[in-house]
Amino acid sequence: MDFGAMGGAGDAGFDFMSWYMEIPVISRLYFTGAFLTTAGCALDIISPFSLYFNYDLIFHQGQIWRLITTYLFFGMFSIDFLFHMYFLVRYCRSLEEGDFRGRPAHFVMMLLFGVTFMTAVAPFVSVHFLGSSLSFMMVYVWGRRNEDMRMSFLGVFTFNAPYLPWVMLAFSMLLGHSVTIDAVGILVGHTYYFLEYVYPAVAEIRGWKIKKILEPPRLLHWICGTYQEPAHLHQD
Repeated sequence: MDFGAMGGAGDAGFDFMSWYMEIPVISRLYFTGAFLTTAGCALDIISPFSLYFNYDLIFHQGQIWRLITTYLFFGMFSIDFLFHMYFLVRYCRSLEEGDFRGRPAHFVMMLLFGVTFMTAVAPFVSVHFLGSSLSFMMVYVWGRRNEDMRMSFLGVFTFNAPYLPWVMLAFSMLLGHSVTIDAVGILVGHTYYFLEYVYPAVAEIRGWKIKKILEPPRLLHWICGTYQEPAHLHQD
């Protein structure tokens, strides 16, 4: 299956470590966490049953690690796992190196928004592993921010990047898979896109007092190393 952007071929050789270290730090951390989680399950160090999202186990029995691990497990090592890793790295990296270049706090804010929204929705849609939904959200946001990029599907037809999540959703339906995970990703991605890119423009035009809803807090800027002290004007 080919959901790649239309362009030239890559290099003949492939150095995994060079490729890995070239991945931006936040995308690399997510990819590493997902890979190590799957490796732990494959080696029977941990069980997938201790990773999935379960409201009662999290909020009534204190198994709060599930709020994180539900976003790290993409299934056991398989073609399907490689497919998910491809999409995770490609579009997470593309966002971090593109729209969020030099703005790591805003990128983390996007991920935190997605995690919070999906965690709130999960009990109502019976989704146990939310990593695919988070990846789908990033695909949606990337597509909306690259509206003129041409994509191809199986080399059969081409389309613009904003239609990519819908093509993927339709393909899942054709294969008989549940589209709940995809739909959650699209819903959260659209909500984020509206709040981050549409609302500020409307607020500026209409003169609303609150012009930025998803501005990262100072603490997040400090953690990401982008915090700057406010400038103060001193009078003599």
